[in-house]
Amino acid sequence: MVKLHVRDIMTTQVVTLKGTDTIKHATVLFALHTISGAPVVDDDRHLIGIVSETDILELILKSQDKLSIDHPAAYMLMSPMDETGDDKDVKEAGDAISQMLVKDIMTRTVLTTTPDAMIVDVVEGMIAKNVNRVPVVEKGILVGIISRGDIIFSIYKKKR
Repeated sequence: MVKLHVRDIMTTQVVTLKGTDTIKHATVLFALHTISGAPVVDDDRHLIGIVSETDILELILKSQDKLSIDHPAAYMLMSPMDETGDDKDVKEAGDAISQMLVKDIMTRTVLTTTPDAMIVDVVEGMIAKNVNRVPVVEKGILVGIISRGDIIFSIYKKKR
């Protein structure tokens, strides 16, 4: 029986972000690449964090909660953030979120793995930590990423 290692199924062409990228840039990148999160790296590809759609949505909801206190009729999720609306407070909050930096909301303590790790160990970590993707690092450098989808796909990849 073949034992799968991370290197056997990891994605090596990783979409990454920099800490200085804006939330708007991250959101557009997620949409363009049909992903729900990305590792955040420095100029030398050292992993410094990870950001996900959940992080962005939590940020929007926090802003929504703040707006609702003084402005109960303001709902940030009622229209696209890049549309000019009539409500000045909502527009300002949307602009503030769009221009916020990834480093301000990213998760800094990240579950990582190595290319030689066993898939079963990664799955156990993903479930225990409730994460959807795990960056793959080698000597401190990001070399890939493995997602729940990659693992699920690999289960049936060679079966007919």
